[in-house]
Amino acid sequence: MRPTEARIQPLEQTDDPELSEILSKTLLRDGKPINIFGVLAHHPKLLKRFNLFAGFMLTQGVVPFREKEIVILRIGWNAQSVYEFGQHTLLGLERGLTDAEIKALTQDLDSHNWTEDDQALITMADELAADDCVTDQTWAKLAKRWDDQAMVELLMLAGTYRLVSGFLNSAGVQLDDGVPGWPQ
Repeated sequence: MRPTEARIQPLEQTDDPELSEILSKTLLRDGKPINIFGVLAHHPKLLKRFNLFAGFMLTQGVVPFREKEIVILRIGWNAQSVYEFGQHTLLGLERGLTDAEIKALTQDLDSHNWTEDDQALITMADELAADDCVTDQTWAKLAKRWDDQAMVELLMLAGTYRLVSGFLNSAGVQLDDGVPGWPQ
């Protein structure tokens, strides 16, 4: 069971100028930070460093954005983090995924006609969620496309969003207005 209410309420505003500056650099909706950042704002030093690290994972690196979103969405699904899945549904659509692909990320691998490269990413996410280790077979499939730099990034991306999903689930971070939940 996941919490149905927030266990930590998001901060929407603060009198602390440093925290206000940090929050102003996060994703805002209707002029306020989205809920994940409002909750992380209870620990300003961690929020500042999280923004640097997770921001890099999300917006930079060598792995294309579409492929990052496949990994993040599947990790969010495996963790049953509706907040993570909802936010990245929107990002995934912006980054080249279709509604059908996003829905298929909540189903068995054979529910969609994925490319071999996409199948390897999904399987990697599944294996990391199940056992915290990618099998030799999946590693070999990934290594056909990705070099060592990209492999490091993919593993760290998956790990980052497992951490985020666990945080969101446990803190009871609620969906922001306008963010979808699970696909129908």
